[in-house]
Amino acid sequence: MKRLLLTVVIVFCAGLVADAQQKPHYTQYVVNPFIINPAIAGIDNYVDLKMAVRDQWVGINGAPKTTYLSIHGPLGKNDYRTSSTSFQVPGENPRGKAYWENYTAAEPHHGIGLSVINDRTGSFNFFSASATYAYHLGLSPTTNLSGGLSAGITKVSIDASKHDFSGTGDPSDPATGSGFSSELTRIRPQMAAGLWLYSRDYFIGFAAQQILPQTLNFVDDNASILTKGRLVPHLFLTAGYRFLLSDDINAIPSVMVKYIKGSSFNEFQPEVNLKMQYRDQLWVGGSYRYQDGFAGMLGLNVSNTFNVSYAYDKSSNNNILRDFNSGTHEVVFGFMIGNKYSEACPRCY
Repeated sequence: MKRLLLTVVIVFCAGLVADAQQKPHYTQYVVNPFIINPAIAGIDNYVDLKMAVRDQWVGINGAPKTTYLSIHGPLGKNDYRTSSTSFQVPGENPRGKAYWENYTAAEPHHGIGLSVINDRTGSFNFFSASATYAYHLGLSPTTNLSGGLSAGITKVSIDASKHDFSGTGDPSDPATGSGFSSELTRIRPQMAAGLWLYSRDYFIGFAAQQILPQTLNFVDDNASILTKGRLVPHLFLTAGYRFLLSDDINAIPSVMVKYIKGSSFNEFQPEVNLKMQYRDQLWVGGSYRYQDGFAGMLGLNVSNTFNVSYAYDKSSNNNILRDFNSGTHEVVFGFMIGNKYSEACPRCY
């Protein structure tokens, strides 16, 4: 009975497509801010490929499961520096004090990217694919501003059979009959935009996803509306600052505030993060989402071409599902393609 009730809750929450968060949540947005903000495209000296898997609220049927692939890189970026500000000098920390003292803004350049995301929650499956363009411009000797746009499609599918909790699915009953025995699909265009201000010590970003509000109605063969809703914009404000605690260790506290009009819980959801990094090799971190939960994170850079990171989330007392799940797992795999000067981690976040 408990499992049935939890399934009902998950599917009901998924059905609130008009009034709830529709884009996936990412605990490790500090590892891959491109998945949120298109202005990040082309920010580094290499092509950044990321693949991730997120299994949320483990133990609950119908809980969100998210996978994504993102890739982005620069075009026309010619400022590949041949100094300690751009590659690892033997015996020195490539992200130590000397790097930040000599940091200079990048020359104006373009960035392009691609992202593919699949997110399943209850009876709903959201699949999206989008292409991104960004332009980076130097505002001062140490500060850049970039702006980005992405456009693509979102395919929303509903497995109508999961609305039948009785297990009978009587074909003669219009509430659980043939209209609920197949998958219904809607395809909609999507667009996102973002700005990213970054320097040697700080970053500030603003992004808007799903900026084209649209209706989303699912109708069965009998012209009965099964689910009626709309795709609503999601707004993200992020900011962070880097502190050099020593020549080997730096700390990066950051904050993200998410706004979704008409969300079923809080329209504003703030989140704070802290990332502690040892050289270019290892980092640990933690985060807290207001009235939602806590998370711990761990990351490792391997040979300047591959990195992997893991996050574990635990719901707080304010989350109604806290006692019914064993937490959330998220793994991100990264590949730095064409990393000419052996930068082991992004230089701007």
